[in-house]
Amino acid sequence: MSAPPPHQALRPARRRFLQVSAASLAFAGLWPGSPEGQTLPPLTEHPREFFTEGEWAFVLAAVARLIPTGGDGPGAIEARVPVFIDRELAGDFGTAANWYMEGPHDAGAPPELGWQSPLSPARLWRQGIAAFDDWCRAEHGSAFADLVPAIQDQALTALEDAEVPLPPELRDFFEVMLANTKEGYLSDPIHGGNHGMRAWVHIGFPGARAQYRDWIGRHNVPYPLGPVSISGERA
Repeated sequence: MSAPPPHQALRPARRRFLQVSAASLAFAGLWPGSPEGQTLPPLTEHPREFFTEGEWAFVLAAVARLIPTGGDGPGAIEARVPVFIDRELAGDFGTAANWYMEGPHDAGAPPELGWQSPLSPARLWRQGIAAFDDWCRAEHGSAFADLVPAIQDQALTALEDAEVPLPPELRDFFEVMLANTKEGYLSDPIHGGNHGMRAWVHIGFPGARAQYRDWIGRHNVPYPLGPVSISGERA
């Protein structure tokens, strides 16, 4: 049986999206990763820093539909994107430690005016998962993680298209979830995602190499050396 089509949030060709996004997202996040060569537990057994067990099941299911397995590159699960998200939400990003969070907050303001929720990213994720799961139970009979992939895609599309009735403070839940998934996919592995630099290998991104002086004038020529992480690990 062929796999269901990936969620439409990644409607452009995935390789094109990754190539465009790599430079801006490669060093997202602030957390240290696993030592080189360390055997990592399956994601279902990974010790979490922020998510509860039920929330973790949601995250595993959601990122698996946003960047699915079986395409022309690694999926979000192979890249261990959930680990990146869990660490980020447990840290300063999750608490909005360095953000201006005072009101007023205008839920009707256009997105380009910035964060318009009184919730920190961690609270947005927590409350967003709960509200979306409630909607999935009402519409489809089960929490999101328990739905079959094709119905999960339909549910995520409804969330993306603002067809899921959420409180105004949760209006950016889908956009934040998708952005954090991309960041974890393309981050340096030291932050928990992009395991084995598989995403970088897929798009031909060289990573944290020190200098490219010999390649400045070579346009449309594949870079022959594999990526290097901030920790010095090579793919």
